[in-house]
Amino acid sequence: MTSRYRTEVDSMGEVKVPANALYRAQTQRAIDNFPVSGIPMPTLFIQALAFIKQAAARSNLELELLDFDKAHAIIDSCQEIIDGQHLEHFPVDIFQTGSGTSSNMNANEVIATLATQKLGDDVSANDDVNMGQSSNDVIPTAIQVSSALACHRLLLPAFDHIITSLENKSLTIGHLTKTGRTHLMDAMPVTLGQELEGWKTQFCKARHGVVMSLDNVTALGQGGTAVGTGINSAPEFSAIFANNISVSTEINFTVSDNFFYNLSSQDAIVSLSGQLKTTAVALMKISNDLRWMNSGPLAGLGEIELEPLQPGSSIMPGKVNPVIPESSAMVAAQVMGNDTTIAIAGQSGNFQLNVMLPVIAYNTLQSIELLASSLELLANKAIDTFQVKQDTLEKALARNPILVTALNPIIGYLKAAKIAKKAYKEQRNIIDVAEEETEISRSELEKLLEPHHLTQGGVADKN
Repeated sequence: MTSRYRTEVDSMGEVKVPANALYRAQTQRAIDNFPVSGIPMPTLFIQALAFIKQAAARSNLELELLDFDKAHAIIDSCQEIIDGQHLEHFPVDIFQTGSGTSSNMNANEVIATLATQKLGDDVSANDDVNMGQSSNDVIPTAIQVSSALACHRLLLPAFDHIITSLENKSLTIGHLTKTGRTHLMDAMPVTLGQELEGWKTQFCKARHGVVMSLDNVTALGQGGTAVGTGINSAPEFSAIFANNISVSTEINFTVSDNFFYNLSSQDAIVSLSGQLKTTAVALMKISNDLRWMNSGPLAGLGEIELEPLQPGSSIMPGKVNPVIPESSAMVAAQVMGNDTTIAIAGQSGNFQLNVMLPVIAYNTLQSIELLASSLELLANKAIDTFQVKQDTLEKALARNPILVTALNPIIGYLKAAKIAKKAYKEQRNIIDVAEEETEISRSELEKLLEPHHLTQGGVADKN
């Protein structure tokens, strides 16, 4: 807290602002009006605003609407924010005005103050930094730019990492055969390679879905200004802006084919969030598979042993829990909840503007960042490091009565069911019971019921 203040003036009158604050009157009004969560807008969103203001200044300079010295003062000030400086001067709460006007003005004010200091002459937050823009196109653009940045910098590399991890693990253990399970009950055998390939494909398809959704996310409505008509923005501004922000972010942004779409709806982000939810569903499924496979060590499945990372109980000595899959499952639950919030917020496009933009930005970026971190963690501390308990796999396979399914084409379903039930009731290996109950030789049964052979599909020869 500070006891020193200065007086700032906006269109509504005078406001007291902390003396050392880079922001001005409108930001202070937002601080006073929205003491809701104490959570400011995400760092990447603030940096996206700086990318937008920087690209706008470059564009307005090219259009000869902003003089050289003022433009470069703005450009350099934006770069400092992009580089991670001055973030403490962006305190506006997530739960603010639905258009995000407070965050747009926060950025305008901070950049104007920094540019004024550099230039030694007044730089206006509205007339210079916000030239040719409106909160109504800036904030949707900031959501799209920050989401694209987060996906390219964090999520897509994390996908690639866990996909590679699964590929490498499959090379070392993929040949091992285990009991398959449906309904959590014993089923026909599968190889660990087949199981891991299923997980890998889930992540590959989730990654593809994210990439496909980014086509719409990277089509920007900047230049639509207040309602999508482009009032007070030069006709050439949008194309020049898209090129400038593409160069600075190293992501290919384009001009939307309809600004009304970008301002009045958040459908592109709702779609991206749906793909993030799909990723969360895959993450939850795989995390739970790992937990089940690791369960025990004596009274559970005990097929694998996850790396022991920390004591699992404050009262039970020696207990170790599957903490990484548990963490991943919680991330998945959070992302699914975020998607619900984004979907509800996406419905709040009233006529020419969506009015739940800040919460959409926050939840989307949180989902991307959580998923990226969790995928990396699951790869590094669960998939890469778990050990297979091969003896457990082999014992379960030998006693799995469902192996008799392979004999269906030879002896029929009912006869096979009788053998399976007898083997289970007497707790005997299926091959021993099948030898008693059929006229098939032991050597032929060994071929027909060999677990790894059964993982390859096909139909047993009746002859």
